Amino acid sequence: MATSLEQRLAFFAAAPRQHLLREIQRGVEKESLRADPEAILAQTDHPAAFGSAMTHPSITTDFSEALLEFITPVSNSIDDTLNELDAIHRFAVSEMGDETIWNASMPCRLGKNDSDIPVARFGSSNTATMKTRYRLGLGHRYGRKMQTIAGIHYNFSLPKSVLAELHAAENSDLPLKTYITNNYFGLIRNFRRYAWLLIYLFGAAPAVSRCFLNGKPHQLQPLGEHTLYGPHATSLRMGDLGYQSSAQKNLHICYNHLDFYVETLKGAITTSHSDYEGIAKGEQLSSGLLQIENEFYSPIRPKRVTESGEIPLGALCRGGVEYIEVRCIDVNPMLPVGINAEQIRFIDAFLLYCLYQDSPPCNDDHNAEISRNLLTVVNRGREPGLELEQIGSLRPLAEWAEELIGEIGRVAAQLDSAHSSDAYSQSCEAQLAKVHDVSLTPSAQILAALEKRNDSYYHYAMEESLQHAKVFRERGLSAEESERFASMRETSIAAQAEVEAEQSESFDEYLSRFYEQYQNL
Repeated sequence: MATSLEQRLAFFAAAPRQHLLREIQRGVEKESLRADPEAILAQTDHPAAFGSAMTHPSITTDFSEALLEFITPVSNSIDDTLNELDAIHRFAVSEMGDETIWNASMPCRLGKNDSDIPVARFGSSNTATMKTRYRLGLGHRYGRKMQTIAGIHYNFSLPKSVLAELHAAENSDLPLKTYITNNYFGLIRNFRRYAWLLIYLFGAAPAVSRCFLNGKPHQLQPLGEHTLYGPHATSLRMGDLGYQSSAQKNLHICYNHLDFYVETLKGAITTSHSDYEGIAKGEQLSSGLLQIENEFYSPIRPKRVTESGEIPLGALCRGGVEYIEVRCIDVNPMLPVGINAEQIRFIDAFLLYCLYQDSPPCNDDHNAEISRNLLTVVNRGREPGLELEQIGSLRPLAEWAEELIGEIGRVAAQLDSAHSSDAYSQSCEAQLAKVHDVSLTPSAQILAALEKRNDSYYHYAMEESLQHAKVFRERGLSAEESERFASMRETSIAAQAEVEAEQSESFDEYLSRFYEQYQNL
Protein backbone atom coordinates (compact mmCIF):
# COMPACT_ATOMS: atom_id res chain seq x y z
CA MET A 1 0.00 0.00 0.00
CA ALA A 2 1.06 3.59 -0.55
CA THR A 3 2.34 5.32 2.57
CA SER A 4 3.00 8.93 3.42
CA LEU A 5 5.58 10.83 5.38
CA GLU A 6 2.91 11.75 7.93
CA GLN A 7 1.89 8.13 8.50
CA ARG A 8 5.42 6.95 9.16
CA LEU A 9 6.29 9.92 11.31
CA ALA A 10 3.23 9.09 13.37
CA PHE A 11 4.22 5.42 13.61
CA PHE A 12 7.67 6.18 15.02
CA ALA A 13 6.37 9.06 17.19
CA ALA A 14 4.38 6.67 19.38
CA ALA A 15 6.16 6.41 22.74
CA PRO A 16 6.47 2.59 22.72
CA ARG A 17 8.13 2.73 19.29
CA GLN A 18 10.55 5.63 19.60
CA HIS A 19 13.31 3.29 20.78
CA LEU A 20 13.14 1.49 17.41
CA LEU A 21 15.03 4.37 15.82
CA ARG A 22 18.01 3.56 18.03
CA GLU A 23 18.32 0.29 16.14
CA ILE A 24 19.53 1.75 12.83
CA GLN A 25 22.44 -0.42 11.66
CA ARG A 26 25.36 1.05 9.79
CA GLY A 27 28.83 0.26 8.57
CA VAL A 28 31.48 2.28 6.76
CA GLU A 29 33.89 1.22 4.00
CA LYS A 30 36.51 3.90 3.47
CA GLU A 31 38.97 3.83 0.57
CA SER A 32 42.36 5.54 0.73
CA LEU A 33 45.42 5.38 -1.48
CA ARG A 34 48.90 4.82 -0.07
CA ALA A 35 51.24 7.64 -1.10
CA ASP A 36 55.02 7.89 -0.81
CA PRO A 37 56.77 10.93 0.76
CA GLU A 38 56.59 12.80 -2.56
CA ALA A 39 52.78 12.36 -2.73
CA ILE A 40 53.24 9.80 -5.52
CA LEU A 41 51.19 6.61 -5.62
CA ALA A 42 53.01 3.89 -3.69
CA GLN A 43 54.48 1.08 -5.79
CA THR A 44 54.98 -1.25 -2.83
CA ASP A 45 52.96 -4.36 -2.04
CA HIS A 46 50.05 -4.29 0.38
CA PRO A 47 51.85 -4.17 3.77
CA ALA A 48 52.41 -7.69 5.09
CA ALA A 49 51.88 -6.35 8.61
CA PHE A 50 48.22 -5.78 7.77
CA GLY A 51 47.57 -9.46 7.01
CA SER A 52 45.76 -10.96 4.04
CA ALA A 53 43.90 -8.47 1.86
CA MET A 54 41.56 -11.27 0.77
CA THR A 55 40.40 -12.47 4.18
CA HIS A 56 41.05 -9.63 6.66
CA PRO A 57 37.75 -8.36 8.09
CA SER A 58 38.87 -4.73 8.46
CA ILE A 59 41.70 -3.98 6.00
CA THR A 60 41.65 -4.97 2.35
CA THR A 61 42.39 -3.40 -1.02
CA ASP A 62 40.08 -2.20 -3.76
CA PHE A 63 41.26 -1.80 -7.37
CA SER A 64 44.94 -1.20 -6.78
CA GLU A 65 47.50 -2.82 -4.53
CA ALA A 66 47.94 0.76 -3.26
CA LEU A 67 44.22 1.43 -2.68
CA LEU A 68 43.38 0.52 0.89
CA GLU A 69 39.85 -0.18 2.05
CA PHE A 70 39.02 0.09 5.74
CA ILE A 71 35.83 -1.69 6.86
CA THR A 72 33.92 -1.29 10.11
CA PRO A 73 31.63 -3.97 11.56
CA VAL A 74 27.86 -3.46 11.52
CA SER A 75 26.84 -1.38 14.53
CA ASN A 76 23.88 0.61 15.84
CA SER A 77 26.25 3.12 17.48
CA ILE A 78 27.69 6.02 15.49
CA ASP A 79 30.41 6.47 18.11
CA ASP A 80 31.40 2.79 17.92
CA THR A 81 31.57 2.96 14.12
CA LEU A 82 33.78 6.05 14.10
CA ASN A 83 35.94 4.79 16.95
CA GLU A 84 36.63 1.57 15.07
CA LEU A 85 37.44 3.47 11.87
CA ASP A 86 39.79 5.63 13.92
CA ALA A 87 41.46 2.55 15.42
CA ILE A 88 42.03 1.03 11.97
CA HIS A 89 43.71 4.27 10.87
CA ARG A 90 45.91 4.32 13.98
CA PHE A 91 46.96 0.74 13.36
CA ALA A 92 47.59 1.31 9.66
CA VAL A 93 49.83 4.35 10.08
CA SER A 94 51.86 2.48 12.71
CA GLU A 95 52.78 -0.13 10.09
CA MET A 96 53.26 2.02 6.97
CA GLY A 97 56.77 3.41 7.47
CA ASP A 98 57.21 6.60 5.46
CA GLU A 99 54.07 6.06 3.39
CA THR A 100 50.92 8.05 4.07
CA ILE A 101 47.19 7.35 3.96
CA TRP A 102 46.01 9.73 1.22
CA ASN A 103 42.95 11.24 2.88
CA ALA A 104 41.11 12.59 -0.17
CA SER A 105 38.91 11.28 -2.95
CA MET A 106 40.79 12.53 -6.00
CA PRO A 107 44.15 10.75 -6.25
CA CYS A 108 47.70 11.65 -5.36
CA ARG A 109 50.36 12.12 -8.05
CA LEU A 110 50.21 9.44 -10.73
CA GLY A 111 52.65 8.38 -13.41
CA LYS A 112 51.91 8.85 -17.11
CA ASN A 113 51.26 5.18 -17.79
CA ASP A 114 48.51 2.88 -16.58
CA SER A 115 51.21 0.35 -15.76
CA ASP A 116 52.35 2.71 -12.99
CA ILE A 117 49.18 1.76 -11.09
CA PRO A 118 49.60 -1.77 -9.68
CA VAL A 119 46.49 -3.94 -9.75
CA ALA A 120 45.57 -5.60 -6.45
CA ARG A 121 46.62 -9.21 -5.87
CA PHE A 122 44.98 -11.57 -3.41
CA GLY A 123 46.90 -14.86 -3.61
CA SER A 124 46.67 -18.05 -5.67
CA SER A 125 43.11 -19.26 -4.98
CA ASN A 126 40.36 -19.16 -7.58
CA THR A 127 38.63 -16.44 -5.60
CA ALA A 128 41.84 -14.41 -5.58
CA THR A 129 42.37 -14.94 -9.31
CA MET A 130 38.82 -13.81 -10.00
CA LYS A 131 39.30 -10.63 -7.98
CA THR A 132 42.50 -9.72 -9.83
CA ARG A 133 41.17 -10.62 -13.27
CA TYR A 134 38.07 -8.49 -12.64
CA ARG A 135 40.33 -5.55 -11.83
CA LEU A 136 42.44 -6.14 -14.94
CA GLY A 137 39.22 -5.96 -16.92
CA LEU A 138 38.29 -2.66 -15.30
CA GLY A 139 41.70 -1.29 -16.25
CA HIS A 140 41.23 -2.24 -19.90
CA ARG A 141 37.68 -0.92 -20.03
CA TYR A 142 38.02 2.41 -18.24
CA GLY A 143 41.72 2.99 -17.64
CA ARG A 144 43.45 2.41 -14.34
CA LYS A 145 43.58 6.08 -13.38
CA MET A 146 39.83 6.26 -12.93
CA GLN A 147 40.10 3.34 -10.51
CA THR A 148 42.39 5.31 -8.18
CA ILE A 149 39.53 7.60 -7.13
CA ALA A 150 38.52 6.87 -3.55
CA GLY A 151 35.23 7.24 -1.72
CA ILE A 152 33.27 6.25 1.34
CA HIS A 153 30.55 3.62 1.11
CA TYR A 154 27.90 3.90 3.80
CA ASN A 155 25.84 0.80 4.56
CA PHE A 156 22.46 1.39 6.20
CA SER A 157 19.53 -0.72 7.34
CA LEU A 158 16.73 -1.02 9.84
CA PRO A 159 16.60 -4.40 11.58
CA LYS A 160 14.08 -6.87 10.21
CA SER A 161 12.21 -6.73 13.54
CA VAL A 162 11.60 -2.98 13.15
CA LEU A 163 10.36 -3.38 9.59
CA ALA A 164 8.16 -6.27 10.74
CA GLU A 165 6.43 -3.94 13.21
CA LEU A 166 5.90 -1.39 10.44
CA HIS A 167 4.58 -4.16 8.19
CA ALA A 168 2.00 -5.12 10.83
CA ALA A 169 1.03 -1.52 11.61
CA GLU A 170 0.37 -0.79 7.94
CA ASN A 171 -1.72 -3.95 7.56
CA SER A 172 0.24 -4.96 4.49
CA ASP A 173 -0.95 -8.13 2.77
CA LEU A 174 2.48 -8.63 1.18
CA PRO A 175 4.87 -11.30 2.48
CA LEU A 176 7.32 -9.68 4.88
CA LYS A 177 10.33 -10.31 2.59
CA THR A 178 8.56 -8.61 -0.32
CA TYR A 179 7.36 -5.75 1.87
CA ILE A 180 10.89 -5.07 3.15
CA THR A 181 12.39 -5.28 -0.33
CA ASN A 182 9.75 -2.95 -1.78
CA ASN A 183 10.42 -0.43 0.98
CA TYR A 184 14.15 -0.45 0.30
CA PHE A 185 13.52 0.05 -3.41
CA GLY A 186 11.25 2.96 -2.52
CA LEU A 187 14.09 4.40 -0.44
CA ILE A 188 16.46 3.94 -3.39
CA ARG A 189 14.13 5.74 -5.83
CA ASN A 190 13.78 8.69 -3.46
CA PHE A 191 17.51 8.70 -2.76
CA ARG A 192 18.19 9.04 -6.47
CA ARG A 193 15.70 11.93 -6.67
CA TYR A 194 17.41 13.83 -3.87
CA ALA A 195 21.04 12.61 -3.98
CA TRP A 196 22.08 15.97 -5.45
CA LEU A 197 21.51 17.42 -1.96
CA LEU A 198 24.18 15.15 -0.43
CA ILE A 199 26.57 16.08 -3.27
CA TYR A 200 26.03 19.79 -2.57
CA LEU A 201 26.37 19.47 1.20
CA PHE A 202 29.25 16.99 1.42
CA GLY A 203 31.03 17.04 -1.95
CA ALA A 204 34.74 17.41 -1.20
CA ALA A 205 36.41 16.96 -4.59
CA PRO A 206 36.31 20.23 -6.55
CA ALA A 207 39.91 19.95 -7.81
CA VAL A 208 42.36 17.38 -9.13
CA SER A 209 46.02 17.14 -10.05
CA ARG A 210 46.69 17.78 -13.73
CA CYS A 211 48.50 14.43 -14.01
CA PHE A 212 45.19 12.62 -13.45
CA LEU A 213 43.94 13.81 -16.85
CA ASN A 214 47.29 13.39 -18.62
CA GLY A 215 46.28 15.63 -21.52
CA LYS A 216 42.73 14.30 -21.98
CA PRO A 217 40.03 16.88 -22.91
CA HIS A 218 38.14 18.45 -20.03
CA GLN A 219 36.13 21.52 -19.00
CA LEU A 220 38.18 22.38 -15.92
CA GLN A 221 40.19 25.54 -15.31
CA PRO A 222 43.86 25.73 -14.27
CA LEU A 223 44.76 26.71 -10.73
CA GLY A 224 48.49 27.13 -10.81
CA GLU A 225 50.78 24.78 -12.72
CA HIS A 226 49.69 21.41 -11.34
CA THR A 227 45.98 21.72 -10.48
CA LEU A 228 42.68 21.78 -12.38
CA TYR A 229 39.37 22.69 -10.80
CA GLY A 230 35.74 23.59 -11.38
CA PRO A 231 34.97 27.09 -10.03
CA HIS A 232 31.59 25.91 -8.71
CA ALA A 233 32.23 22.15 -8.67
CA THR A 234 31.40 20.02 -5.65
CA SER A 235 32.44 16.42 -6.40
CA LEU A 236 34.39 15.75 -9.59
CA ARG A 237 34.49 12.12 -8.46
CA MET A 238 30.76 11.80 -9.21
CA GLY A 239 30.97 13.37 -12.67
CA ASP A 240 32.47 12.56 -16.05
CA LEU A 241 35.99 12.38 -14.58
CA GLY A 242 34.96 9.75 -12.06
CA TYR A 243 33.18 6.44 -12.17
CA GLN A 244 31.40 6.97 -15.45
CA SER A 245 31.33 4.78 -18.51
CA SER A 246 30.21 5.65 -22.04
CA ALA A 247 29.28 2.00 -22.56
CA GLN A 248 27.07 2.09 -19.45
CA LYS A 249 25.23 5.25 -20.49
CA ASN A 250 22.80 3.11 -22.47
CA LEU A 251 22.29 0.78 -19.52
CA HIS A 252 18.94 1.63 -17.96
CA ILE A 253 18.67 -0.17 -14.64
CA CYS A 254 15.14 -0.17 -13.24
CA TYR A 255 14.62 0.38 -9.51
CA ASN A 256 10.85 0.05 -9.56
CA HIS A 257 10.84 -3.61 -8.52
CA LEU A 258 13.38 -6.26 -7.57
CA ASP A 259 12.48 -8.46 -10.55
CA PHE A 260 13.11 -5.59 -12.99
CA TYR A 261 16.38 -4.71 -11.27
CA VAL A 262 17.62 -8.30 -11.42
CA GLU A 263 16.55 -8.78 -15.04
CA THR A 264 18.24 -5.62 -16.35
CA LEU A 265 21.50 -6.25 -14.47
CA LYS A 266 21.49 -9.92 -15.45
CA GLY A 267 21.14 -8.93 -19.10
CA ALA A 268 24.10 -6.57 -18.87
CA ILE A 269 26.25 -9.33 -17.35
CA THR A 270 25.23 -12.17 -19.68
CA THR A 271 25.19 -10.26 -23.00
CA SER A 272 28.52 -9.79 -24.75
CA HIS A 273 29.51 -6.22 -25.60
CA SER A 274 31.44 -5.61 -28.82
CA ASP A 275 33.74 -3.01 -27.24
CA TYR A 276 35.14 -5.66 -24.90
CA GLU A 277 35.35 -8.69 -27.17
CA GLY A 278 38.88 -7.80 -28.25
CA ILE A 279 40.35 -7.82 -24.75
CA ALA A 280 42.72 -10.75 -24.37
CA LYS A 281 41.65 -13.89 -22.54
CA GLY A 282 42.81 -13.75 -18.96
CA GLU A 283 42.63 -9.94 -18.88
CA GLN A 284 38.96 -9.78 -17.87
CA LEU A 285 36.28 -12.13 -16.54
CA SER A 286 33.96 -11.91 -19.55
CA SER A 287 33.11 -9.68 -22.50
CA GLY A 288 29.74 -8.72 -21.01
CA LEU A 289 28.80 -5.07 -20.69
CA LEU A 290 29.34 -5.75 -16.97
CA GLN A 291 31.71 -8.46 -15.78
CA ILE A 292 29.85 -8.68 -12.44
CA GLU A 293 27.32 -6.54 -10.54
CA ASN A 294 30.00 -4.40 -8.88
CA GLU A 295 30.96 -2.92 -12.24
CA PHE A 296 27.66 -1.04 -12.41
CA TYR A 297 28.50 2.46 -11.20
CA SER A 298 25.56 3.73 -9.18
CA PRO A 299 25.28 6.20 -6.25
CA ILE A 300 23.30 3.59 -4.30
CA ARG A 301 22.84 -0.19 -4.40
CA PRO A 302 20.45 -2.71 -2.84
CA LYS A 303 22.48 -5.36 -1.04
CA ARG A 304 22.30 -8.64 0.83
CA VAL A 305 25.16 -10.54 2.45
CA THR A 306 26.08 -13.39 0.10
CA GLU A 307 26.70 -16.97 1.06
CA SER A 308 29.96 -18.65 0.03
CA GLY A 309 30.25 -18.63 -3.77
CA GLU A 310 26.88 -16.92 -4.23
CA ILE A 311 26.40 -14.07 -6.71
CA PRO A 312 24.94 -10.81 -5.33
CA LEU A 313 21.84 -11.02 -7.56
CA GLY A 314 21.30 -14.57 -6.35
CA ALA A 315 21.39 -13.37 -2.75
CA LEU A 316 18.79 -10.70 -3.51
CA CYS A 317 16.52 -13.24 -5.20
CA ARG A 318 16.95 -15.66 -2.30
CA GLY A 319 16.34 -13.32 0.62
CA GLY A 320 15.37 -9.89 -0.67
CA VAL A 321 17.11 -6.62 0.16
CA GLU A 322 18.86 -6.62 3.53
CA TYR A 323 20.53 -3.20 3.47
CA ILE A 324 21.47 -0.40 1.10
CA GLU A 325 24.93 0.88 0.20
CA VAL A 326 25.35 4.61 -0.38
CA ARG A 327 28.29 5.21 -2.72
CA CYS A 328 28.33 8.97 -3.40
CA ILE A 329 30.19 10.17 -0.29
CA ASP A 330 33.56 11.84 -0.83
CA VAL A 331 36.48 11.46 1.54
CA ASN A 332 36.68 14.87 3.24
CA PRO A 333 40.41 15.69 3.53
CA MET A 334 39.72 18.08 6.42
CA LEU A 335 38.38 15.26 8.63
CA PRO A 336 40.79 12.68 10.15
CA VAL A 337 38.87 9.62 8.91
CA GLY A 338 37.13 11.43 6.03
CA ILE A 339 33.68 11.56 7.66
CA ASN A 340 32.31 12.59 11.06
CA ALA A 341 29.32 12.08 13.36
CA GLU A 342 27.50 15.22 12.22
CA GLN A 343 27.55 14.00 8.62
CA ILE A 344 26.46 10.49 9.58
CA ARG A 345 23.52 11.84 11.57
CA PHE A 346 22.31 13.86 8.62
CA ILE A 347 22.74 10.91 6.26
CA ASP A 348 20.71 8.72 8.63
CA ALA A 349 17.91 11.29 8.78
CA PHE A 350 18.08 11.74 4.99
CA LEU A 351 17.82 7.98 4.38
CA LEU A 352 14.92 7.61 6.81
CA TYR A 353 13.17 10.49 5.03
CA CYS A 354 13.66 8.62 1.75
CA LEU A 355 12.14 5.53 3.39
CA TYR A 356 9.19 7.39 4.92
CA GLN A 357 8.28 9.50 1.90
CA ASP A 358 6.02 8.35 -0.92
CA SER A 359 8.15 6.96 -3.74
CA PRO A 360 6.31 6.64 -7.05
CA PRO A 361 7.84 4.51 -9.81
CA CYS A 362 10.30 6.17 -12.18
CA ASN A 363 10.14 6.25 -15.96
CA ASP A 364 12.88 6.97 -18.50
CA ASP A 365 12.14 10.71 -18.60
CA HIS A 366 12.29 10.97 -14.83
CA ASN A 367 15.52 8.95 -14.67
CA ALA A 368 17.08 11.26 -17.25
CA GLU A 369 16.05 14.29 -15.16
CA ILE A 370 17.58 12.70 -12.05
CA SER A 371 20.88 12.14 -13.89
CA ARG A 372 20.94 15.71 -15.21
CA ASN A 373 20.34 17.16 -11.74
CA LEU A 374 23.15 15.10 -10.27
CA LEU A 375 25.65 16.18 -12.92
CA THR A 376 24.53 19.80 -12.65
CA VAL A 377 25.30 19.83 -8.92
CA VAL A 378 28.55 17.90 -9.43
CA ASN A 379 29.85 20.48 -11.89
CA ARG A 380 28.04 23.70 -10.89
CA GLY A 381 26.52 23.08 -7.47
CA ARG A 382 27.80 26.30 -5.88
CA GLU A 383 26.88 28.52 -8.83
CA PRO A 384 24.76 31.51 -7.68
CA GLY A 385 21.10 31.15 -8.63
CA LEU A 386 21.53 27.58 -9.88
CA GLU A 387 18.27 25.87 -10.87
CA LEU A 388 17.43 22.17 -11.01
CA GLU A 389 14.66 20.25 -12.73
CA GLN A 390 11.69 19.10 -10.68
CA ILE A 391 9.24 17.03 -12.71
CA GLY A 392 9.73 19.11 -15.83
CA SER A 393 9.94 22.55 -14.17
CA LEU A 394 12.94 24.56 -13.05
CA ARG A 395 13.41 25.29 -9.36
CA PRO A 396 16.21 27.13 -7.53
CA LEU A 397 18.52 24.67 -5.79
CA ALA A 398 18.58 26.79 -2.62
CA GLU A 399 14.79 26.86 -2.36
CA TRP A 400 14.44 23.10 -2.94
CA ALA A 401 17.31 22.28 -0.57
CA GLU A 402 15.78 24.43 2.19
CA GLU A 403 12.44 22.66 1.79
CA LEU A 404 14.03 19.20 1.86
CA ILE A 405 16.16 19.94 4.91
CA GLY A 406 13.06 21.22 6.66
CA GLU A 407 11.28 17.91 6.02
CA ILE A 408 14.36 15.90 6.93
CA GLY A 409 14.49 17.95 10.12
CA ARG A 410 11.17 16.42 11.20
CA VAL A 411 12.78 12.98 10.98
CA ALA A 412 15.85 14.31 12.80
CA ALA A 413 13.61 15.50 15.65
CA GLN A 414 12.30 11.95 16.05
CA LEU A 415 15.85 10.59 16.10
CA ASP A 416 16.68 13.14 18.78
CA SER A 417 13.72 11.96 20.86
CA ALA A 418 14.86 8.37 20.50
CA HIS A 419 18.40 9.26 21.61
CA SER A 420 17.48 11.91 24.22
CA SER A 421 19.63 14.37 22.30
CA ASP A 422 19.48 17.35 19.94
CA ALA A 423 22.48 16.26 17.83
CA TYR A 424 20.40 15.24 14.80
CA SER A 425 18.58 18.56 14.68
CA GLN A 426 21.87 20.39 15.09
CA SER A 427 23.22 18.49 12.09
CA CYS A 428 20.24 19.66 10.03
CA GLU A 429 20.89 23.24 11.14
CA ALA A 430 24.52 22.91 10.07
CA GLN A 431 23.46 21.70 6.62
CA LEU A 432 20.90 24.49 6.26
CA ALA A 433 23.68 26.97 6.99
CA LYS A 434 25.55 25.59 3.96
CA VAL A 435 22.53 26.33 1.79
CA HIS A 436 22.42 29.92 3.06
CA ASP A 437 26.20 30.38 2.86
CA VAL A 438 27.90 28.38 0.12
CA SER A 439 31.35 29.14 1.56
CA LEU A 440 30.61 26.65 4.37
CA THR A 441 30.49 23.66 2.00
CA PRO A 442 33.55 21.38 1.99
CA SER A 443 34.15 21.98 -1.71
CA ALA A 444 34.22 25.76 -1.20
CA GLN A 445 36.49 25.43 1.84
CA ILE A 446 38.96 23.27 -0.08
CA LEU A 447 39.15 25.71 -3.00
CA ALA A 448 39.50 28.64 -0.59
CA ALA A 449 42.45 26.88 1.08
CA LEU A 450 44.10 26.24 -2.30
CA GLU A 451 43.65 29.83 -3.44
CA LYS A 452 44.72 31.36 -0.12
CA ARG A 453 47.91 29.31 -0.01
CA ASN A 454 48.46 29.49 -3.78
CA ASP A 455 49.06 25.77 -3.47
CA SER A 456 48.64 22.71 -5.65
CA TYR A 457 45.94 20.16 -4.94
CA TYR A 458 48.44 17.41 -4.19
CA HIS A 459 50.45 19.62 -1.79
CA TYR A 460 47.26 20.58 0.03
CA ALA A 461 45.93 17.02 0.29
CA MET A 462 49.35 15.68 1.31
CA GLU A 463 49.70 18.24 4.10
CA GLU A 464 46.24 17.42 5.42
CA SER A 465 47.00 13.70 5.24
CA LEU A 466 50.36 14.08 7.01
CA GLN A 467 48.81 16.13 9.78
CA HIS A 468 46.12 13.51 10.38
CA ALA A 469 48.75 10.75 10.31
CA LYS A 470 50.87 12.63 12.86
CA VAL A 471 47.92 12.76 15.26
CA PHE A 472 47.15 9.08 14.69
CA ARG A 473 50.75 8.14 15.46
CA GLU A 474 50.89 10.31 18.57
CA ARG A 475 47.74 8.72 19.96
CA GLY A 476 48.92 5.23 19.08
CA LEU A 477 47.19 1.97 19.98
CA SER A 478 46.25 0.56 23.34
CA ALA A 479 47.68 -2.82 24.31
CA GLU A 480 44.25 -4.37 23.72
CA GLU A 481 43.99 -2.82 20.25
CA SER A 482 47.50 -3.96 19.31
CA GLU A 483 46.67 -7.48 20.37
CA ARG A 484 43.37 -7.43 18.48
CA PHE A 485 44.93 -6.27 15.19
CA ALA A 486 47.77 -8.77 15.56
CA SER A 487 45.20 -11.51 16.02
CA MET A 488 43.24 -10.39 12.95
CA ARG A 489 46.46 -10.36 10.92
CA GLU A 490 47.39 -13.92 11.86
CA THR A 491 43.83 -15.21 11.49
CA SER A 492 43.52 -13.66 8.02
CA ILE A 493 46.82 -15.16 6.85
CA ALA A 494 45.75 -18.59 8.09
CA ALA A 495 42.34 -18.22 6.43
CA GLN A 496 43.91 -17.39 3.07
CA ALA A 497 46.24 -20.38 3.34
CA GLU A 498 43.30 -22.63 4.14
CA VAL A 499 41.35 -21.44 1.10
CA GLU A 500 44.36 -22.03 -1.14
CA ALA A 501 45.02 -25.50 0.30
CA GLU A 502 41.44 -26.67 -0.15
CA GLN A 503 41.18 -25.63 -3.81
CA SER A 504 40.30 -28.57 -6.04
CA GLU A 505 38.96 -27.26 -9.37
CA SER A 506 40.57 -25.27 -12.18
CA PHE A 507 39.89 -21.57 -12.51
CA ASP A 508 37.95 -22.10 -15.76
CA GLU A 509 35.69 -24.58 -13.96
CA TYR A 510 35.27 -22.19 -11.05
CA LEU A 511 34.39 -19.28 -13.36
CA SER A 512 31.96 -21.37 -15.41
CA ARG A 513 30.16 -22.47 -12.26
CA PHE A 514 30.03 -18.86 -11.09
CA TYR A 515 28.39 -17.58 -14.28
CA GLU A 516 25.95 -20.50 -14.44
CA GLN A 517 24.20 -18.91 -11.47
CA TYR A 518 23.01 -16.01 -13.67
CA GLN A 519 21.30 -18.44 -16.04
CA ASN A 520 19.41 -19.94 -13.13
CA LEU A 521 17.96 -16.68 -11.81
